Amino acid sequence: MMELPEKPLAGKRIVVTRAPEQAGELIRTLTHMGAEIITIPSVAFGPPEDSRPLDRALAELGSFDWVLFTSQNAVRFVALRLKQLGLPPTIQRIAAVGPATAEAARQQGFHVDYVATNHTAHSLARELRDSVAGRRVFLPRSDRADEQVAGALREDGAQVADVIAYRTVAPEVPDQAVLDRIRGGEFDVAIFSSPSAFHNLNGFLGAGELAKLAERVQFATIGPTTARAMREAGVRVHIEAEEASAAGLADAILKHYHDGLSIPRQP
Repeated sequence: MMELPEKPLAGKRIVVTRAPEQAGELIRTLTHMGAEIITIPSVAFGPPEDSRPLDRALAELGSFDWVLFTSQNAVRFVALRLKQLGLPPTIQRIAAVGPATAEAARQQGFHVDYVATNHTAHSLARELRDSVAGRRVFLPRSDRADEQVAGALREDGAQVADVIAYRTVAPEVPDQAVLDRIRGGEFDVAIFSSPSAFHNLNGFLGAGELAKLAERVQFATIGPTTARAMREAGVRVHIEAEEASAAGLADAILKHYHDGLSIPRQP
């Protein structure tokens, strides 16, 4: 493996579309590698419109055999609501969709028992097939998440509490100067971590603008769902992270520009 330069992304301007509360680690990682960051939050999150189903599930949290966290937001909103209700975080076993979600859970004081090998919600459900049969499973999710994961768990014999823990909401309209920089292609890479972020930015710029930009700049995604949504909209995806984490995404961008280089990982 080639030796990693001190600032391997020096001179690269990277657009980060994540919500501010989610973007910190990614921005720090890319900045440390020398990149200039342009932030344009294109997605935002809020509590469910009706918190009663979530509150009922949290009140009996200790009775579930498994809690499946399929996003960092699910962790954040569950932990927040537990604190608001004054309830203890009594959980039997926790499974996380990927390392970033697992780390978010640990930071909230949760013990993570299983991390999916393939970092998608559907893979997590498949990998736990034998473990959830006949068990009670709590699945806190976004209002935008499909119900197929809960359906797959039920097919495997699980008793599933499929509950909306948070909503994806419209972000504030970005600063016009930032939009103009992006519309003018004054960047090297734009990062999308959800279909909502892509669709919202596409709406801010105007229909077809991102497809045009994809011929001049690079688009990077975390996860197959986002990449698929972009391609279905006719937008080229140049970089896909194999690992759904800040380090995984930075590593994918690094490899795109410096073939053979990789971020050293801690043993």
